[in-house]
Amino acid sequence: MHAPIRMRRAVLAVLSAGILVTAGCSREAGDRGGQGTEGTAEADEALLQPAAAQGPDPFTRSTVEPAGAAPAAPRTAPPRTSAPGDEGPRTLPGSTPGLYGGTRSVAACDVGQQIRFLAADPAREKAFAQAAGVDRAGVPAFLNGLTPVVLRADTRVGGHGFRAGSATAFQSVLQAGTAVLVDGRGLPRVRCACGNPLSRPAGGGEAHGGRGEPWAGYDPARTVVVAPAAKAVTDLVIVDADHNSWMERPVGDEGARDRTPEVPPPYAPGTDITGPLPDAPPARTKEPKAPKKLSTPTPSRSTPGRGDCPTPGGPTPPGEAVAATEEPTGAPANCPTPTGEPSDGATDAYPEPFPGLPTDEPTGTPADPDEPPGLVPPMTDEPRTAIELPWQEGDFVGIAEPVEG
Repeated sequence: MHAPIRMRRAVLAVLSAGILVTAGCSREAGDRGGQGTEGTAEADEALLQPAAAQGPDPFTRSTVEPAGAAPAAPRTAPPRTSAPGDEGPRTLPGSTPGLYGGTRSVAACDVGQQIRFLAADPAREKAFAQAAGVDRAGVPAFLNGLTPVVLRADTRVGGHGFRAGSATAFQSVLQAGTAVLVDGRGLPRVRCACGNPLSRPAGGGEAHGGRGEPWAGYDPARTVVVAPAAKAVTDLVIVDADHNSWMERPVGDEGARDRTPEVPPPYAPGTDITGPLPDAPPARTKEPKAPKKLSTPTPSRSTPGRGDCPTPGGPTPPGEAVAATEEPTGAPANCPTPTGEPSDGATDAYPEPFPGLPTDEPTGTPADPDEPPGLVPPMTDEPRTAIELPWQEGDFVGIAEPVEG
């Protein structure tokens, strides 16, 4: 009588243990899917999110601008054969030309609307700030500093949602063509279809599968992980999907200042970004400007004035050649050379009345610079104490002596 009772008790114990194990696995699975109490997901359980789908736990309504959200460029390269150990995504810096696309002069997302949606719900704005790693008061400035673009490759990211008043976290693969907001180093920071903050994927995005329905052309080996650019960039070189051409969009701009890059990348705009790429020129970066060096002023060569150069005797008569003379000793090299020819014009100085006689000027006084050279004899170092005049007998003939009265 006791054996059947013991058997029933044993069966009930096994069933109870099975129920507990099943509940524990379900909770663990929920944690990996981003729905557990911790709100995290394992890297190998990435959620596949099509470009047009809003996804789970959205922060806000969609802010995608249909005119600016260009479709992804078709892949022209044949599918790669994934070798063992080469099945993970390819890591590209956020400054890689062609990593993003868009429509010229049109934004992919409405940043102002995103700011208004969050400001209308303080709890969501606070959770958004925590997930984005910024202060709540700095959310508007953070969003205004982002650039609206479109993914051109399936991209692995860390996703965040809003549920039960707080932020959740999960791993995600965003389909090419998804409209996002990227920061100054080219990292996706917000998904515009749901307003959810984005971050770098856990474990470097080394996942080989995902949860959800894959889209046509999805290949885990051809996904991309965006790494931050080495330096903050000022411009992103992206693809104008309407014209299949390159364009340059300043960081933080919504398309108003789009322009053609001065130096295009060394590959075509339609190149498959997940394949090998030639070396691309570095994107413009923000570097501090060096202070300007004060240059030593170079003394200018001034033309000597009238007092520095001797005045020539007069202009050369028309039709006569200027006689070559030696430059006076001590005169500047660029002084005009006197010709020594007489002048027909009036002069300011009178001719010397008695050539050979000393002037009234004191000894050692230089001649007037306006005085024509050659008319005043050079002064000796010793002053003359007497003047000797030539005298001959008979010079005083005719001078009457006084008559005594």
